[in-house]
Parts: sequence; C-alpha cells; structure tokens
Amino acid sequence: MRGLASILLRREFIFLALAVLLGAAAVAAYWASRATVLTVAVAPRDGTEPALIQAYADALAKQRKEIRLRTLAFDDVRDSAEALRDGRADLAVVRPDVDLPDNGLTLAILRDQAMIIAAPEGSGISRFPDLDRKRLAILAHRDADEALIRALLGHYGLTLITSEPQGAVPPRHVALVEIAEADLADAIAHKRADAVISVIAPTAPTAQRIADIVQRASRTQKVSFVDVENADALVARMPRLQVVTMPAETFGGSPKVPAEDVHTVGASYRLMARSSLPRSVAADVTQHLFELRSGMANVTPAADYVQAPAYDSTVGATSARLPIHPGAVDYFEREQQSFIERYETWIYLIAFLSGGIGSAAAWVGQRLSRLRRERVEEATDRLLEIRREAQDTSDAARLQVLAREIGDLAGEIAKHALERPTEARTLSAALIAIDAARSTIKRAIATGRTGNATAALSEDMAGPTSAAAE
Repeated sequence: MRGLASILLRREFIFLALAVLLGAAAVAAYWASRATVLTVAVAPRDGTEPALIQAYADALAKQRKEIRLRTLAFDDVRDSAEALRDGRADLAVVRPDVDLPDNGLTLAILRDQAMIIAAPEGSGISRFPDLDRKRLAILAHRDADEALIRALLGHYGLTLITSEPQGAVPPRHVALVEIAEADLADAIAHKRADAVISVIAPTAPTAQRIADIVQRASRTQKVSFVDVENADALVARMPRLQVVTMPAETFGGSPKVPAEDVHTVGASYRLMARSSLPRSVAADVTQHLFELRSGMANVTPAADYVQAPAYDSTVGATSARLPIHPGAVDYFEREQQSFIERYETWIYLIAFLSGGIGSAAAWVGQRLSRLRRERVEEATDRLLEIRREAQDTSDAARLQVLAREIGDLAGEIAKHALERPTEARTLSAALIAIDAARSTIKRAIATGRTGNATAALSEDMAGPTSAAAE
C-alpha cells in the first residue's frame, strides 16, 4: 500500500493524470461537436431528385451545418426504398405508390406529381372511359409511371398495352406509345397518338411545353384535359395516391388552359427517414432543407417544388396512411428540443458521475494524506522508542546504532516534507522527537562513559546534532 501511495503521490503521476483527463475532455468535446453523417439513397437517376439532394448536401457542407449527407445513387425508386428498409441508408427518396418501406417516415415532399392526360379539343377524350381503344403518347417511359397508369386504367376496366399494335387498338385496351417531345406534334397530327399522358408536376416546364404542343396541334387551339371522376373514391381504394386539383389557367390565361379546374390523382416523391432516426436529427434535416431551399433553387429548379406534407394535427401527422416523422413534426410545429432538453439525461448522468468521481477523488486524497501522516507518525513513534531505549542502555555500541538510526529517520522525514505536503503539527512532533532522541543519547554519553567507543559515538552524534541545530 505504501508503494502504491508513493507512486500516486509523485508529481509526474499527477501531471500525467491531468493530461489524461484533459485529453478525455477534448475527445468528448470533439465527439459532441462533430457533424452527423447520414446516408441518403437517391433515385431515379434520370429524375430531378439526384441534383436536388446533391445541392442540399453541398449547401450543408458550405454552411458548416451539424448534418452531412453521403449519397447512394440507384436507378429505380424501388432500390432506394429497399436501401432504407434494410438499413443501408438513413434517408431515402421514396415514391410511396411504387414501394413504401415499412420503416419509412416522411420528412418532406420533394415533388408532387399529377397524372395529366391532354388531348386536342374535339378528340372526344375528357373522361377515363373515353380512353378505350386510344393511343397515349408518353415522353419518358418509367416503370413507376407505367404501374400507376396501369392501376388507374384497371380501375375503369381498361387494360394497358405497352407495345404499339400494328392495327387498331382492341376494345377495352389502351396503347402506351413512347414518343420523343420533338415528334409529339407530328404524332398527334398523323393520329399516331390520340392524347399525351405524363406523370409530372403541373408547374414543371415540361408540363407547360406539353400543353403548348397539344394546343398548337388542336384545330381550335384548345386543349381538353381528362378529369378523374370521384377521385376521392379512387384514392380511398389506392391510399398511397393523392387527389390533385389542377387550377384553371395553370398553363395560360388567354385562352384559359385549362378552362376550369381539373381533378386528377397523383403521386409524390418524398424524402423519408428511417423510423429509428432520433427526433432531433430528423428535425435538423427538415429544418435545414427548408432554410436552404432558396439557395438550392439557384442550383436546381427542383428545389422550388419542395414542400411540407399537409396534416391537420400532430396526431393526424403521425397516424396518417403516410405518417410524418415526429422530428419533422417538431420542426413544423416549432417544438424542437433545446440543447438542454436533447441531452438532459446525459447532463444529469454526467453530473451524477462527476459528483461520484469527485467524492472518490476526495476520499483517495484523504487516504493518501493519512498514509503520508502515518508514515511520519511511525517514524516519530520509533524515535520515541529509541529515546526510551537510550535511557535504559549503557552499551556504547548499541548507542552508536541508535544514533545512526536517528539520522536515517530524520533524513526520511525531511524527504517526506520536501516531496509531499505534510501537516505542520505532525512535522513539529517529528522534529521534537528527533531532538528528544538525540538529547537522550547525548546525556547517555555525558554520564562519564569514556574510551574509544564513547569518542566514536560522540563523533556520530556531532553531525546530526549540528543538522538539528541548523
């Protein structure tokens, strides 16, 4: 125990312990302040989402936010949803009508899309049943869009054909023909396409160009849009879709295109987070997305279409068919947790542990101090024993041994006093014991014992006595 105490009391050990504590504090500070890196699965490659997410990641890095994004690109939204489902990604671009991961919760809507079917006025196409035996032109043939078109046609008892038939389209069938935008006007004019269909945001530039092409191809310079009757009933049957109202004059006001509101259905590309993502992190991701949106719009126009998901109440947001992440709700409701609220448990735990560590350190300090005091006290007790033995002995050789032991004990006490803090009372008692022991041996010498042994003993006492006097 004394050896351990001697090591613990060394000045070098104390400095080493302080350095270790400071290093641990620096590591803890770095860990607390470092950015949280999240992996986001992005799809489709030919969509607007990859550029949008990259612009968001760049903005986060440029603004030195506490969130960083690492993108994981996929060709199809099914793959990005799967990456979120199996834990390879923390965030993902998801299209719920195609594949909705069971652990995905919405943070924001990146792009709302509507199914727009436009035909020249006079074509007789204004409702879904009117599409029977018609050819629909599509500019970009995506599997996700095809699945949506097939489902809606099936609701009305129509079957989709994806390969252009050689002759007339069979009854109760609709042909889907992929046509380039540059060839669309010619295709409509030569009856290779009766109408054009697109799953797109109504305010997107491409939607505006499609409406213009169909309008110019019409003899009356007017466009007829297919209105989905009872869209609410259709969404009730397919809950991952949503009702979309395309206001009058969306594509122009003279003449009005469309002339009146058009009701249709659509899907959305959503930024989703895994349900286990901490609320505070989800809130930060959502907050930064909307705060940086205006700057991101200078890089990609897709940022202008980012919007918050609609909900009536907090309960409705978290219990909807497409539930919103509680962290995103915290941001939308301005109920984000403060630093104290986020780390309240850790703060209390650290305070509790610090108090325990402080008490333990105080106990160790008291214990080491007592060990120092006990060592000096042991030396003092031994000096008093030497004094008593010197009073009872007349052996000059034994007195010489005791005198040397006094010198050794005095040196040990002096070393303790120089290297370690020692109570003044304990040190004073030790000095008194040293003087008393030396005085006793001097008196034993002065009792008249003579000879060579006595002379040698006097010489041994001369040094310690002088040191004591000094």
